[in-house]
Amino acid sequence: MRLFSDSIGRKAVMAVTGLLLVVFLIGHLLGNMTIFKGAAGINSYAEHLHQLTPVVWGNRIVMGLAIVLHIILAIQVTLENWAAKPVKYQVSRSLRATFSSKNMIWTGVIVAVFVGYHLLQFTIRATPGLVLQSEVLPGGAERFDVFTMVVTSMQGALVAAVYVVAMVAVFLHLKHGIQSLFQTSGLSNAVMLPRYGIAGILLSVIFLIGFGSIPVVILLGILK
Repeated sequence: MRLFSDSIGRKAVMAVTGLLLVVFLIGHLLGNMTIFKGAAGINSYAEHLHQLTPVVWGNRIVMGLAIVLHIILAIQVTLENWAAKPVKYQVSRSLRATFSSKNMIWTGVIVAVFVGYHLLQFTIRATPGLVLQSEVLPGGAERFDVFTMVVTSMQGALVAAVYVVAMVAVFLHLKHGIQSLFQTSGLSNAVMLPRYGIAGILLSVIFLIGFGSIPVVILLGILK
């Protein structure tokens, strides 16, 4: 398929998968914000997700494929750029090179490693030290206590630092990536490109503050 056989096609697929991942992050952030409602908020959210098992697994499969494609194509495009020029990350002439644009591959690596760690910790629940317990609801029913699992995990400075560093990497990656995906898809022009850049920065800041605030307030003892 031409989408995978030339550089333009690969960049187009990267743009589509990148957009899917941004949409996922928006939904994930909205769900994570329920932790600020306390145990009742995030535990209720997790319970509702558990009741939507087919939808959740469908989303996981689509997002998993998007991540794998995005990573593979990003490596291919980066290697092509390195081979073509001494500059290690090629950007369009209409985009001014920034720290974010020149280090997309490295922030991407950090984010990819973090996603694996995050899944092991809170989805597969295979990392040591997790507090796994249930809470008893009125009437005697039980549900998994996600709130306690998350809070006890992030009370450690090392785990909290891992999440904050990862969110900085997400910020840097999306700060350039959101603008780039619109340009690659052909939806930009001289007027819209700067606006996409501003939108990318604003959305990246929202992700940084939204996701990053959770480990910070837990580590400081504000949320417990």
